[in-house]
Amino acid sequence: MSSVAVPFYQRRHKHFDQSYRNIQTRYVLEEYAARKAASRQAAYYESSGLGKTTCRLCARRARTLAHEAMQESRKRSHEQKSHVSDEKRIRFASELSALEKEIHTARHRAREHLDKLAVQRMVEESMALERHIIEERISRAPEILVRLRSHTVWEKMSVSLCFTVQGFPTPVVQWYKNEELISPASDPTKYRIESKYGVHVLHINRADFDDSATYSAVATNVHGQASTNCAVIVRRFREEEEPHPAAIMPFHLPMSYDVCFTHIDVQFLEKFGVTFATEGETLTLKCSMLITPELKRLRPRAEWYRDDVLIKDSKWTKLYFGEGQAALSFTHLNKDDEGLYTLRMVSRGGISECSAYLFVRDAAALIAGAPGAPMDVKCHDANRDYVIVTWKPPNTTSESPVIGYFVDKCEVGLENWVQCNDAPVKICKYPVTGLQEGRSYIFRVRAVNSAGISRPSRASEPVAALDPVDLERTQTVHVDEGRKIVISKDDLEGDVQIPGPPTNVHASEISKTYVVLSWDPPVPRGREPVTYFIEKSMVGSGSWQRVNAQVAVKSPRYAVFDLAEGKPYVFRVLSANKNGISDPSEITEPIQPQDTIVLPSAPGQVVATRNTKTSVVVQWDKPKHEEDLYGYYIEYSVVGSNRWEPSNHKPIKYNRFVVHGLETGEQYVFRVKAANALGLSENSQESEAVTVQAALRRSVSHMACPSYPHGITLLNCDGHSMTLGWKAPTYSGGSPILGYYMDKREANHQNWHEVNSSLITQTIYTVEDLIEDAFYEFKVAAANLVGIGQPSDPSEHFKCKAWTMPEPGPAYDLMICEIRNTSLVLLWKAPVYEGKSPITGYLVDYKEVDTEDWITANEKPTPKRYFKVTDLHEGHTYVFKVRAVNDAGIGKSSEISEPVLVEERPGTKEIYSGVDDEGNIYLAFECKEATDASHFAWGKSYEEIDDSHKFKIETEGNHSKLYFKNPDKSDLGTYSISVSDTDGVSSSFVMDDEEFERLMALSYEIKNPTIPLKSELAYEVLDKGEVRFWIQAESLSPDSTFRFVINDKEVENSERHKINCDRPNGIIEMVMEKFTIDNEGTYTVQIQDGKAKNQSSLVLIGDAFKKVLEESELQRKEFLRKQGPHFSEFLYWKVTEECEVLLSCKVANTKKETDFKWYKDGSGVDVEELPDLQQGECHLSIPKLSRKDEGVYKATLSDDRGHDVSSLELSGKVYDDIILALSGMSGKSASPLKILCTEEGIRLQCFLKYYNEEMKVSWCHRESKISSGEKMKIGGGDDIAWLQITEPTEKDKGNYTFEIFGGKESYKRTLDLSGQAFDDAYAEFQRLKAAAFAEKNRGKVIGGLPDVVTIMDGKTLNLTCTVFGNPDPEVVWFKNDKAFEKDEHYAFSLEQGKYASLTIKGVTSEDSGKYSIHVKNKHGGETVDVTVSVYRHGEKMPEIKPGQLAKPRPIPPSEVPKPEQK
Repeated sequence: MSSVAVPFYQRRHKHFDQSYRNIQTRYVLEEYAARKAASRQAAYYESSGLGKTTCRLCARRARTLAHEAMQESRKRSHEQKSHVSDEKRIRFASELSALEKEIHTARHRAREHLDKLAVQRMVEESMALERHIIEERISRAPEILVRLRSHTVWEKMSVSLCFTVQGFPTPVVQWYKNEELISPASDPTKYRIESKYGVHVLHINRADFDDSATYSAVATNVHGQASTNCAVIVRRFREEEEPHPAAIMPFHLPMSYDVCFTHIDVQFLEKFGVTFATEGETLTLKCSMLITPELKRLRPRAEWYRDDVLIKDSKWTKLYFGEGQAALSFTHLNKDDEGLYTLRMVSRGGISECSAYLFVRDAAALIAGAPGAPMDVKCHDANRDYVIVTWKPPNTTSESPVIGYFVDKCEVGLENWVQCNDAPVKICKYPVTGLQEGRSYIFRVRAVNSAGISRPSRASEPVAALDPVDLERTQTVHVDEGRKIVISKDDLEGDVQIPGPPTNVHASEISKTYVVLSWDPPVPRGREPVTYFIEKSMVGSGSWQRVNAQVAVKSPRYAVFDLAEGKPYVFRVLSANKNGISDPSEITEPIQPQDTIVLPSAPGQVVATRNTKTSVVVQWDKPKHEEDLYGYYIEYSVVGSNRWEPSNHKPIKYNRFVVHGLETGEQYVFRVKAANALGLSENSQESEAVTVQAALRRSVSHMACPSYPHGITLLNCDGHSMTLGWKAPTYSGGSPILGYYMDKREANHQNWHEVNSSLITQTIYTVEDLIEDAFYEFKVAAANLVGIGQPSDPSEHFKCKAWTMPEPGPAYDLMICEIRNTSLVLLWKAPVYEGKSPITGYLVDYKEVDTEDWITANEKPTPKRYFKVTDLHEGHTYVFKVRAVNDAGIGKSSEISEPVLVEERPGTKEIYSGVDDEGNIYLAFECKEATDASHFAWGKSYEEIDDSHKFKIETEGNHSKLYFKNPDKSDLGTYSISVSDTDGVSSSFVMDDEEFERLMALSYEIKNPTIPLKSELAYEVLDKGEVRFWIQAESLSPDSTFRFVINDKEVENSERHKINCDRPNGIIEMVMEKFTIDNEGTYTVQIQDGKAKNQSSLVLIGDAFKKVLEESELQRKEFLRKQGPHFSEFLYWKVTEECEVLLSCKVANTKKETDFKWYKDGSGVDVEELPDLQQGECHLSIPKLSRKDEGVYKATLSDDRGHDVSSLELSGKVYDDIILALSGMSGKSASPLKILCTEEGIRLQCFLKYYNEEMKVSWCHRESKISSGEKMKIGGGDDIAWLQITEPTEKDKGNYTFEIFGGKESYKRTLDLSGQAFDDAYAEFQRLKAAAFAEKNRGKVIGGLPDVVTIMDGKTLNLTCTVFGNPDPEVVWFKNDKAFEKDEHYAFSLEQGKYASLTIKGVTSEDSGKYSIHVKNKHGGETVDVTVSVYRHGEKMPEIKPGQLAKPRPIPPSEVPKPEQK
């Protein structure tokens, strides 16, 4: 077996990827594999059963097969080689190139690794050689640099004693109290000792009076000893003194006596903070920590406290501790859970604490305006059938006051809540009676106000309805072997038939609505169960009334209700058992129902002071009567809003509180009210307004040391000195940073050496007198008025070797500001070492945290020392670096910046520009997070502005302004601001040409004021032809002046130019009575009002002047015309709804004698009624307009004062417009299309108020316009329009549309002539057509017969007429509707088929009567009647109306007349 060691990475992994090998090698491996396979196959045949046979033929065959397999393998290998294409050779070349590049990279990395190992080895050897010499050189006895300081503290406060010592070897420090050695192990909860970087601290936890002593610290090493001491005085406080002047929550957390005696150090990594939640939510308070050492069996104990009460696992709270985390979970939050929560980690190493306040808001009310739920429901004095329930009132900030409470009870195990009181109880205490003995109950309370009932409170703890006296009446005696004997007093009292009376009857509680009576049971009581009856009597009444007549009382307590307010009562109690009732007890003293407590008075003066950026400390004076107080409620309001919000939702018992959750920079006022069982007091007076900012630093004692610097970078090295740069601390500690101290040490040396004795005022420093090629590390600490802050972390090892590279060194002091959602601005300082040529620009690189690839933000190096990085992803974290560039190339990279979360902070403000009242241009910025220690640093191009000749900076509170003293084009650029002692608040503003011009224009307007004008100089022509020139300013003072200038010549007020000024309204005017050709020119008005000036001009030259002149002359003529009767409105036309055309005009200045006439084409028009001129209107109606109505219409007015004429030519376009208006009006009245059938065809018709063939109408069939013709005829009348479809066919089916165009609108009527509608119409058409044909060809009398004939007897009468019919009709004569035959007296004939006659010879009076001729053929006929009157000779002939012809009566074709039989 080979002894070659296998690398670790080959032991764990199998490598299948052979892409690193070239193609040729792969072919060699394949050939080798084929040979191995053939040899294995041959060996198989040799080793198998076939190989061992005695048959040589089989053996030869096996060898032959093996040889053939090997030949096949070689052949396949040669074929693979021969089929290598050009493409494979190209791939081989690319893979070979990649392989060479990987080999080169691997060699480079290996070389760098070897260099690092060599440097490390050299450093370790150098350190080992020099360690002994250095230790000998720096060895010294202990020396105390900072001594112990005496302290005076209040009892229960913690105190820390600290001092600083140096020496080598490191001194051992021991602490003494009154010369007795202090051992933290003896009392880990009292003492804790720390030692770090030469600073030694003794922590005394929760000092008491016995801790007053002299404390000493002794430092010892092999070279000597040093000591220091101080005094600690612990004061006890009186009631009027403040025991905790610096603490916000003066709780006395009880110390635990169960201490884990294991020295374990607990360091909190993440603490829970102030938390806001709402009732009904779930919540977890978490705290992660580092436990050293972490032992599974021996761990510190986690204890949670709310206010001063230890919290245990319950239905509402769950505790967890493990895996470096302690958590407290709330399953269902209530206001009972509000308070200060403290986590204490108890171990032998001491006690570590973490505290924060939890605020629990009211859940949304079920009814709008209802109060919040009560809280802290507790049960007291529980007995067999009675318990007292108490609670605390809710705060009502915006709701109406609470008027009472309902108490509910529920038996444990059930879910049926029962209301205990019918009317709301007004005090936060209520005695509940009627409980069933032996059962357990829980209680809840609901508050009531005018809006409704609140949500129920959290249920109380269960309470059992048992008499605690029963336990006192039993005694247990323990005997051998675990036996016990229970003895009851009932057994010792003997037989008691009737119990004695109760004793000690008294009022244990007095209220306005009830009195709780208490008494001692009778002694002896007896074995039988005892009940009680209570009787009351109003003092002076002399009568007793039993209170509980229905239900006996089992408990020695009872609440008596229904008492008259203000009346005294006395009470007595009787005992009873099954044997009888005892005598009454002694009568109580008179008891008057009244409230023993009163509403608290309002708290005193409220003082609010700054605390943090989101909190304020509120203190107040206690009320005069603070007995029985539940606590206080604090409320706050934004100044000016008058909207109050509650801070705490559970009463606090102390008069100092921190209000959290406020908005930085806002101003708030505060008020307080006290609470007790009766309710809430009046509000206190409001505090003074306070701005929410970090606490004011008024003295050094309130300040702190600055935080540590960071980012130490080597900027240059010449072999004997190093130039270092670093970043300033994030927080200054409330005082400006005065400078920095730097320490150095060589690599692997333990002791640090001071570099500077005086402060370094910049964040860059050159360290001199260094050893060439030696390695050094450095640390920096900042100092302010308070002292020196924590030093930075040690830098990396820097080698003191001269820089000679041609590229530049690293940029330094990277700063990130203006962080927004997708961008930020990166600032840096130029490298100290420029290289062999000047720096030409910078490249900015960035990447996301936990990624490896860097992205260059700018393709072209930027010459500026700032850069805005854009297109970042919101919510992602990035790091940045900068590389300087010169002609030699890209230089060293700067230190990588700290990780930055790209996310805009809520409430981020930006710089804005403006101009003040004096015209000064400024940039302004507001920072609500600024503190008194904050500094607003303005910069241009991100360089701090220090040019006092061009800029002025004014800062007041959290506002700062940058003023431009003499603004010009050189002020264009980017301006920035950053605010120190904040979380990086910064902003920038780009002053470009457009913004600069806007600000300059606004500044000029303010510095050079002009009188604002409402209207420029204008003119108007008045009624008489006068021309008025006027201008109006916004306002004019009484001292303002003005002047009118015409053609550069000022004009004065005169008859020709009447000038007037209305200063209150700012109107200046000039009226020219006669405006003539000489007034052409330029008109100007100049105004001055104090420093403000303005002027306006009006040019009236050429066409503009002619226009004014013509208008003036026209108005003058109009004025003269209007002196007599005239038309105020000339003739105009309008169309009425009845489609009549009215010619109208309006007249004015008329009288009775004024004559008015209408004319058409010069001829007078007769009207039925003359117009009433006094009404001012005259009308001429044209009912049905047509072409005959065209012409020129005139109206004239005349009297002795003059005359006036108005004319209107009603033709051409005017006529067309009227027709168009008539079309519109008629179109509105158009009826739906209707079908009318005729003998010619089907007619579609629409009825209108007006129709004229000149109206623009159209008929459409299936959306195709119809032209009038033989088939389709279009026509109409005065009130109808129709379409005649002649001889309709199937093609004529479809939609027909009639459209009238009336100007802007058109009106359509549509009819669907198809289906049943067409069939019905077509049938009717056929019927009418047949009827018309029959009418045309039926038999008829054309004429010749009169209706009456008068004849003298004896003469011959001949009645002759013409008949017609096709075919020829049949003619029958009748007399008195009876046919008669032809004889000698009557003769009738029909000649040529059309001439019919009846002859009566020698008429007599008997021939008088009605004669009828009946003419008929197959198409029908008619009957004509003739009355014959015969008179005798000598009689007067009857008068007959001439010209009267006989009227025919039609006969249908089917009717055949039947003559009457004689």
